[in-house]
Amino acid sequence: MVVDKLSNILTMASNSIGYSALKVIKSNRPDLCDYQCDEVFKLAKIYHKNPILIGEEIVNKINELDNFSDYFKEVSFCKPGFINITLSDKFINNKLIEMNNSEKFGLKSVDKVNTYVVDYGGPNVAKPLHVGHMRPAIVGESIKRIINYMGHKTISGVHLGDIGLPIGEVVYKVLEDKLNIKDIDLNYLNRVYPLMSAKVKEDEELKNKCASIIKDIQDKKNYLDYWKVICDISKLDIKRLYNYLGVSFDYWYGESDAYNYIPKVKEFLNSKNLLKESNGALVVYVNREDDKIEYPPLIFQKSNGAYLYQSSELGTIYERMEDFNPDYILYVTDQRQSMHFEQVFRVCEESKLTNDTKLIHLPHGTINGMDGKPYKTRSGETPKLDDLFKEVKNIFIEKKESNKNMSSSDIDIIVNAILKFADLQNSRDKDYIFDINKFSETTGKTGPYVLYTYLRMNKIINKYDSNINNLKEKIYNKYDRELRICILEYEEYINSAFREYKPNYIAEYIYNMCVLMNSFYQNNHISNLSDMDKLNDWVSVIKLANNIIKELLNLLIIDIPTEM
Repeated sequence: MVVDKLSNILTMASNSIGYSALKVIKSNRPDLCDYQCDEVFKLAKIYHKNPILIGEEIVNKINELDNFSDYFKEVSFCKPGFINITLSDKFINNKLIEMNNSEKFGLKSVDKVNTYVVDYGGPNVAKPLHVGHMRPAIVGESIKRIINYMGHKTISGVHLGDIGLPIGEVVYKVLEDKLNIKDIDLNYLNRVYPLMSAKVKEDEELKNKCASIIKDIQDKKNYLDYWKVICDISKLDIKRLYNYLGVSFDYWYGESDAYNYIPKVKEFLNSKNLLKESNGALVVYVNREDDKIEYPPLIFQKSNGAYLYQSSELGTIYERMEDFNPDYILYVTDQRQSMHFEQVFRVCEESKLTNDTKLIHLPHGTINGMDGKPYKTRSGETPKLDDLFKEVKNIFIEKKESNKNMSSSDIDIIVNAILKFADLQNSRDKDYIFDINKFSETTGKTGPYVLYTYLRMNKIINKYDSNINNLKEKIYNKYDRELRICILEYEEYINSAFREYKPNYIAEYIYNMCVLMNSFYQNNHISNLSDMDKLNDWVSVIKLANNIIKELLNLLIIDIPTEM
């Protein structure tokens, strides 16, 4: 990274006059300089000297370098304790050539390839996918792609809820309706589940009957044929919807698969003397003396012998340790499941079930409507994903007349861009307001704006020949310089997205690049150029920027349409 290179140069200068290492950061005042170092005060405290004297010593040492112009245009000290750095045109352009000619634009290879299991999606079988299912799917898919892009190995799992109460509710209704198993279809499931879900909330006896059905399925006693048909129908539809979003999984295991491992987990926890009897149930106490809040015990097995969600979670972890022995297991779920995962992780830590494998919960916020509450239809219902896709598509088509003539494949790509860029530009742990009209515009911080910018620049790239290896040392104006500096920041944003598992860093970088490219385009009239060197330089820079945008959009699961 550029900051690493600059930090090394400043550190060598600092070390040569008896001071410790220095760290360079991106400037918070780009009108004054490109990068800065704020650590002079730290040195002053360590060496008990005036920060002005230290700062001036270091700056003087750097300005004495024989190859100063290879890196810097200016390095100055700003009282009371800041070192301001302006890069030379030569350094910027050499770096751009290096990025263009390197795999992944010079992204540093990882020292060690780790294996990550990424658990995301997590829909329940037998109930239709709604808007709330979209965020874990696209956030998880993006995180997986970022980890892969960094050079690590990923194993993705959807972890279907295929043996919970929704299944029991639907089976109960099938039996009540005396429906032939062959007549169960997706329409029936979509109609029956909301009906039964509402009834169960009001009728405890009915809920217990549905739970009893699930217990029989768990024990493989009854209803297995119904269960299998419902799961198969539901999984086909879930795959269809995820396929539309570009979301894929290596494994389609469900909670039911984990049940084969629960006896092993039970034996393992007993061997560690962690399972305790409480009112006929088996629990694991997870509270600690230094806890600031109370953590209830993890209920491993109910008094009636049934296993719960946390039991299957432990079974899934046991299975993944046996099959993959990963370095990390990441869970992308709603932040409201934080307590659940804290309990499960504590059991794994206390029992040494996962050894050195790191378990990390990556919580996400909710998608809200204009009222700041979870997104609903006008009738107050949570919209199904199919309905959301149609609504976004219709709104985009109506934005302007030419949209009506676009191909269906291009429209689907743009619908995906609207949904994904709206979501992924936000930090995953924050709620956000989903304004379809706003996010469907080709102006502002939207998917269509990014795609429009890419296609606009692509027309220039295709019109003129260019060779970045012939890039001159000169940078022609501030719009040109701002774009080139932005390109240099590519690796910093990628690393931040990976380090924090937050795709919004990449979305932010793409948007910033598009804003600068449009500003560059509007202020530099490329089509009127007679200077062939300048034409080559500018087209080369735009081409590199567009190549980076295309590659990074793939990490956000966004494709490029043929036109807009």
